[in-house]
Amino acid sequence: MNPEIKRLRDKADEYTRLRIQSAEQLMNDIELTVFQTFPLLFHYNHPNLPGYINADTPAGIQQFIPAEEQKKQLNRLFTYQAETQKKRQSLDLIGLYAMGSTASIGQSSESDLDIWVCYPHQLDEARVKLLEAKSWGISHWADCHGVELNFFLIPDNKFRTDNNADMTTDSCGTSQHLLLLDEFYRTELHIAGKPILWWQIPVEHEKNYDKYVQNLYDKGELNPDDWLDLGGFDRIPAEEYFGATLWQLYKGIDTPYKAVLKTILMEAYSWEYPNTELVAMRYKKRFQEQELDTEKLDPYFLMLEKVTWYLSKINDLRRLEVVRACFYLKTEENLSQASKNNRTSWRRAVLTKLVTQWGWDKQQIADLDNRKNWKVKAVSKAKDVLLETLMTSYSKLLSFARDNNIGESISAEDLGILSRKLYAAHESLPGKVDLINPKISPDLSEPNLSFIQVPEGRKNPAGWYLYNCPLDNKSLMHNKKLMYSRYISKLVSWCHLNGLYEEETQLYIYNQGSDLVDKKLNQFIQDLYSVFPIFVPKASNKALSRPCEVKHLTIFLNLERDPTRYWESTPESEDNQEGDVFSYGEDNECLIGSIDLIYRNSWNEVRTLHFNNNESVIDALETILGKMHQEALPPEQIDLFCYSQQFQAQISQAFSSKLDEYIQVRLDSLAQRSVQTLWVGDKKFAFYFERAGVSVQQLDNSVDIYSHISSKKVSSSALNLKNTYYAKTASVIGSHISEGIIQFFFENYPGGFNVYIANADNEVETFHSFTGSKHDLVQNVNRFYASNSLKNNSLDESINFNLPQFYEIKQAQNNQLLLTSFSSTIKTDEKQTTHNNN
Repeated sequence: MNPEIKRLRDKADEYTRLRIQSAEQLMNDIELTVFQTFPLLFHYNHPNLPGYINADTPAGIQQFIPAEEQKKQLNRLFTYQAETQKKRQSLDLIGLYAMGSTASIGQSSESDLDIWVCYPHQLDEARVKLLEAKSWGISHWADCHGVELNFFLIPDNKFRTDNNADMTTDSCGTSQHLLLLDEFYRTELHIAGKPILWWQIPVEHEKNYDKYVQNLYDKGELNPDDWLDLGGFDRIPAEEYFGATLWQLYKGIDTPYKAVLKTILMEAYSWEYPNTELVAMRYKKRFQEQELDTEKLDPYFLMLEKVTWYLSKINDLRRLEVVRACFYLKTEENLSQASKNNRTSWRRAVLTKLVTQWGWDKQQIADLDNRKNWKVKAVSKAKDVLLETLMTSYSKLLSFARDNNIGESISAEDLGILSRKLYAAHESLPGKVDLINPKISPDLSEPNLSFIQVPEGRKNPAGWYLYNCPLDNKSLMHNKKLMYSRYISKLVSWCHLNGLYEEETQLYIYNQGSDLVDKKLNQFIQDLYSVFPIFVPKASNKALSRPCEVKHLTIFLNLERDPTRYWESTPESEDNQEGDVFSYGEDNECLIGSIDLIYRNSWNEVRTLHFNNNESVIDALETILGKMHQEALPPEQIDLFCYSQQFQAQISQAFSSKLDEYIQVRLDSLAQRSVQTLWVGDKKFAFYFERAGVSVQQLDNSVDIYSHISSKKVSSSALNLKNTYYAKTASVIGSHISEGIIQFFFENYPGGFNVYIANADNEVETFHSFTGSKHDLVQNVNRFYASNSLKNNSLDESINFNLPQFYEIKQAQNNQLLLTSFSSTIKTDEKQTTHNNN
C-alpha cells in the first residue's frame, strides 16, 4: 500500500475512534444500546432479530468483525447466539456510515441518527427491496425504544450516474446530488465496513480524482476491494444550489436552526461561484495536513466558519447574529447553567470561547438558554426572524441562478412537491391558520385567554381581539393583543393548533354585538378540541402533486349569530319543530345565521371561513362545493356542530343532509350537468353543477331557471376549448382544474403536443402545436413565477411558493385519456452537455 495512504488511513481510524467515543458520551442508555446494536442487525439475518424478512435478505458487512461485548448484548436483547457459522457468511453490504450531526458539536437530544447503508450496485432489484424492508424493520425496532433511526440505501455508484432518486420525507430526491456528497464527506462517521477512499486521496488531485485513483490501482499501490469509493468533485455543482435550498427550506419547517446554517451555506457557495470551495474540501485539507483537532475538524464548526466568513464579507451582521444564535441553540449546551455531563467539557470550552469572541453578555446567553420556557410572543418573534433569514437566502439564490443563467438540476415533479410543501407551511393567506412554533419551544399553553369583540364604528377595526391574560383592565393595559381577526373561529383555531389552549385554560369573552356567550365559547373550543387533531401525518407526495382537496371539514352553525336565541322555549315551540329550517314559518325565516368552517386540506393547510348574513347557507354551500374539482375524493371526515338556542337537532340534520346531497352531485363522475334549487329565507336559488365547477343564481321567477340553463348550453364545453386533438380533452381538463392555482396541461399526440394553461380563476388559454422542449418550458415557467414573486413582494411578506402544476394528457392503449403529473426526463447527453458548460 502507498505509504502516505496508509498514514492517512491510520489517522482516519484514530479520528473515527475519537468521534464515536464523543458521540456515545452524549447518548442516554437506550440510545447507546440502539447505536451499538443496529450494525449487528445488518450483519446477521435471523428470525429472532428485528428486520428479518426471509433467508435471501441481504446481510453481512464486509470488513466488519463484531466485538465480543456486542455479541453478548445481541444475545441478551434477542436470545440470539452469534456463534461462528459453519458455512461462510455472505457479505452483501459494503458498510454503514452515519451522516449529519452525530459526533459533532451539533449533536443534541433532538438529533436523530441518519445512516447510509452502502451496497454494491450489482445487487439485483428484488434483493434491494428486501434490504429496504429489513432497514424499515430495524428503524421500527429503534422507534419502539424512542430512538429515531433513519436508513438511506446508497449503491456504490450513486454519484457516478444520473440522479433519478425518489423524494421522500427524509430523502432529498433530485433536489441535490453532488451537494449531498459534499455533506456526506464533511459529516460522515464510519460505523462498520469498508473505509472511505476519498479521505486518502491528496487534495491537489481532486480535479483528476478518478484518473489518479485508477493509476494507484494499476500500480498495485491500492486494492479497490479494500475501499468504498463514491468519487470526487471534478466540478462544482452550481445547478444544484436552487434545489438544495428548497430542500433546506422544507427541512426548516421542523428544524429551523439547522436549516438556517445550511441554507446560508448554499448562498455562500453561490457567492464564490465559479471558484467555490466546498466545506468538504476544506475539511479534507485540514485532515490531511494538520494534527487532529476536535474543534477545527468539527463538521458544524466548519460550516459555521464558512458562513461567518461569507456574511462578514458582505457585511450582513444582522443575519450573522441569527446564525450564531442558531448554532448556539443547536448545541443545547446552556452555558448559563451548570453542566449535566462532565464528559462534554470540550463542547462547553469551544462554545465559551465563541460567545466571548462574539461579545455576548450573560443576559443574552440566559435568554437563549431559556428557550424551552418561551411563550407565544417570544416564539412568534423567533419564527419571524428565522423565516426572514431563510427567505433572504432564497431570494439571493434565485437571483444567482437568473444572473448566471444556470439551470436547475431538480426535476419538475420534485420542484412542484417541494414548493407546495413550502406554500402550505409558509404562505400567509386570509383565513389560513399559521403555525408559529416549528419546534422552537415545547409548550405554548396559556393559563388565560381573552376574546374581546369591537363593534362597527369604533376606532379599531371591527372584529375580535385575542389577549393572553384575564379580562380585567390592569391585565389588559400591560399586555398587547396576540392576534386580530374579523371572526372568532379563526382566533380559536389558531389558539388550538398552536397549543395555546389546553383543557385547563380559562377563557374570557367580552361580547359587543354577537350572540356568543361564555358557555357557547367554551363548548365551541371543546368541540373543536375533540375532533380536530393538532398533529396529523405529513401530506404525501401524491397529494402534493394534485390540486388540494378538502380532507377534514368541521362546520359550526349559529356560533356568532343565532336567529333563535331570543325565542321563548314553550311546549308549543318544542312540538312545532316541523318545517323547513332554511325558510321557516309565516315569515320564511332562515334559522341559520352564521356559519363557520374550519377545514384541513390534502396539503395539510388549515383554513377557516366565516359567513354571517341572510344568505350564509348559500355562500357556505357554494364555497365548499367550489373547493372540490370533479375528480376529487369526498372529505374523509365531516363534523357538524350547532349552537342554536332552539331547533338544534333539526337545523343540524337539515344542513348536513343538504351538504351530503350536494357533495354527491358535485363528485358524480357520470353527471355532466345538474340543477338543484333551494329556498333560503324568502328567496329561491339555483345551483348549477357542471364538470368545471358550481355556480349559483338567485331566481326571481319560475322562468329564470330555464333561461339560465339555456344560456349554459351555448357551448358544448364549459371551458369552451376548441380544436383539441382528442374529443374528451376538454372534459378531462374541466374535471381537474382547481381555483387558486395555475395549471399547465400538455396534450400529447403523435409528433407534438398542445398546451392548455388554466389560471387561478379557471380561465383556460390554448397554444396549439407547441414547439420546443417541455422540460425547458417547465423550467422557464417555474423560474419566471419564482422570480416574479420576488419583484412583487417585499421580504416582509411571505414569498409565494405556489408554483404552477404541470400535467400530461396521454391516450392509453384502450383509447381512454390518462392524466398524470408531468415527469421531466432529460437525456443523458443533454445532462453531460450542461455539466461541461458549467
